[in-house]
Amino acid sequence: MDKAYRLFDSVKNSLGLLSWVALVLVFSLLIYQFELIGLGLIFVIPPIVVVMWIIYVYPLSALYLAMLISFPGNGLTRYIPVPFGLLIDALLFGGIILALLKSTSEEKNALKNIPIYFFVAWFIYTTFQLLNPEAVSKAAWFYAIRGTSFNFLFILVIAFIYVKDKKHLNIFLYTWLFWSVLAAIWGMKQKMIGLDGAENAWLAAGNASTHLLHGKLRVFSFYSDAGQYGAAMAHAALVFMIIAIGPGKWKQKIIFGLGGLLCLYAMAISGTRGALFIPAGGGLIYLIVNKNFKLLIVGLLMGASVFGVLKYTYIGQGNYEIQRLRSALDPNDASLNVRKENQQKLAGYLASRPLGGGIGSSGYFGLRFSPNTFLAQTPTDSWYVRIWAETGIVGLYLHLASILAIIGAGFWKIFSMRDPELRNIMGAFLAGFTGVALASYGNSILGQFPTIMVSMISIVMIWKGEAWDQKK
Repeated sequence: MDKAYRLFDSVKNSLGLLSWVALVLVFSLLIYQFELIGLGLIFVIPPIVVVMWIIYVYPLSALYLAMLISFPGNGLTRYIPVPFGLLIDALLFGGIILALLKSTSEEKNALKNIPIYFFVAWFIYTTFQLLNPEAVSKAAWFYAIRGTSFNFLFILVIAFIYVKDKKHLNIFLYTWLFWSVLAAIWGMKQKMIGLDGAENAWLAAGNASTHLLHGKLRVFSFYSDAGQYGAAMAHAALVFMIIAIGPGKWKQKIIFGLGGLLCLYAMAISGTRGALFIPAGGGLIYLIVNKNFKLLIVGLLMGASVFGVLKYTYIGQGNYEIQRLRSALDPNDASLNVRKENQQKLAGYLASRPLGGGIGSSGYFGLRFSPNTFLAQTPTDSWYVRIWAETGIVGLYLHLASILAIIGAGFWKIFSMRDPELRNIMGAFLAGFTGVALASYGNSILGQFPTIMVSMISIVMIWKGEAWDQKK
């Protein structure tokens, strides 16, 4: 037995030595063949291997890493030419494969819920859109399908399977708070100090027409554009302020209250008019789900007062940010009328196309892959109008049904919760998601990072919150 053990140990050591020799030879070959690139790979490959190992052992880390990248990813591309969007897609794809392969039957039972059912149906419908006879470009489908459908389901599946403990709630909240406050501060820097070289180059590349209006900068921070930035800040402000006014520890209330105020200011300097409907619509949902009649009356009166000031007075008209918000309530606004005209054109075109023109046929991907088509040349300007244009009236109804079903089911889950602090946080999540869903009529918000990430994880937290509440 001792001889066998020594032989095994000798072979193991020899194999270990040969492995190191092989590794040195591979790296030497890389340096010889690719020179500096090969030298760079030596420093890049080990961290990648470590990250891949961590994701394999802990698949939820793929979602956490994707969430971390989703906040600054768009802005970082202005400085370094790295496709962070594809990196997020790879993490989510790897995460869902591992989740489905490694999870137990009991863990998979967590997938039996309304959000999964509806987004599986949406996933199937959008997958078959690849066969849509109206689609001019099949390549556009492969690019656009991720934000239109796949990412919704991938995030939900990974989170539903692996988010089990309440500690994940705090990890999610404080990660969201950190990046949102950082985005607000960076936006304030852009407004008060100015843009750096990379940001100015981004404006000069064709984005100045939408971000420099009448000599005023629409702040965009490190997000994809001012529209997404304003909506994300409004979303964060609503959720954080609700947490701040609800039950809980004073330290947490102060932290989230200050963070919420910063994000509210960031929303204003973004010049994104549609973002106003996130705190307005979401706030109303929170007042209803909170089951406090007195608070509902006070909230409605405050909301009506703000609406009245913006709609029927000129108070604060000298402030550019207030001017922008006020124009969102003007039915004669020029951009609103242009949108209505475009929607009328689309209605005529889609009347005979119930399945739409194919995913990726409008907007950025439409101009890239089928630039001379009607859908590519007609701006959609809205998440729902884009869904309508690309997937038809059938797809629009299915997508709206998914969102409404989640909001409705979320209501009942929160109503049944007994823990006041947990119910308040889950009410904040539902209010935020509903606000984003409403604001997506004016802007293409819902399918973009980081909004899609925090929205889907928020939904998972509501469903998990019901189980956490029952354990108390």
